[in-house]
Amino acid sequence: MKYVFGPVSSKRLGQSLGVDLLPPKSCTWNCVYCQLGRTKRFETERREFFPRQEILDEIVEALQNNTGIDWITFVGSGETTLYKGLGWLIHEVKQRTSIPVAVITNGSLLHLPEVRQELLEADAVLPSLNAGSEELYLRIDRPAPGFGFLQHIEGLRQFRQEYTGKLWVEVMLIAGLNDSDEALEDLARVLADIRPDTVHLVVPTRPAPESFVGLPEEERVLRAVFILSKAAHVVHPVKGTMNLKGASDLLEAVTSIAVRHPVQERELETALLDCFPGDHEAVRQAMDAMLASGRFDKVTQGSELYWIMKAV
Repeated sequence: MKYVFGPVSSKRLGQSLGVDLLPPKSCTWNCVYCQLGRTKRFETERREFFPRQEILDEIVEALQNNTGIDWITFVGSGETTLYKGLGWLIHEVKQRTSIPVAVITNGSLLHLPEVRQELLEADAVLPSLNAGSEELYLRIDRPAPGFGFLQHIEGLRQFRQEYTGKLWVEVMLIAGLNDSDEALEDLARVLADIRPDTVHLVVPTRPAPESFVGLPEEERVLRAVFILSKAAHVVHPVKGTMNLKGASDLLEAVTSIAVRHPVQERELETALLDCFPGDHEAVRQAMDAMLASGRFDKVTQGSELYWIMKAV
């Protein structure tokens, strides 16, 4: 499939069927931590990058072929709301299934009334908010010209006033950047004004484009939970697991995930053991065959090995 991948497992969304609406990498930001790498050219105009009916047809086909899906998640190889037609897709999906719909976004286009309107039917929206000050916003998110901090905050605030679904704000916590008490207090003040239902702390476990991006100490994570809890309920970062048991073609299933974000080797081994219970030799052979396909390279982040798509 060109647009649909998974289901993949996460703590927040359980078994989530992903829908990628964008060509890589189409984004309004150039975040220091982005698992997709640097933004080489900003994309700021909303467009229908791919035919909406083709995307809908793939979603319907995936729903017919998969059971146990907890969420249908719209996500992009960049900024999801750049896809003009997102609202139509959300509406059409909800006409066809009772499975809830989520949208993962950096929130940079929420200042546009049309974008806020298109998201109203979603069951959950997960926008990013990584800084409570303009200085840190510019250092972490590195937005396109014209995408200012105050505009970002106002878009989130207006969306909260109009949206009745679950607003789960994501905060990427980065060592030495936004994990100090001062940065966290600034963030808590902004969050209190936005009033999200939940704050989801995430940490940069996947390879980042900038070498200075690092994992915060556990003490800093716990401190973030304490300070941000003044504004909303905070979910401590806990990693989901990959589920490949329903895949008819393991190579294609892993490829469809790796093309959108790096795959931790240890997580892949665990997922394959679920496919071949107790058969470590079968797991080794499956991984060797995948590497022999020539599709993947290995990179190290911290002490972990990740599989990424080989550069063409």
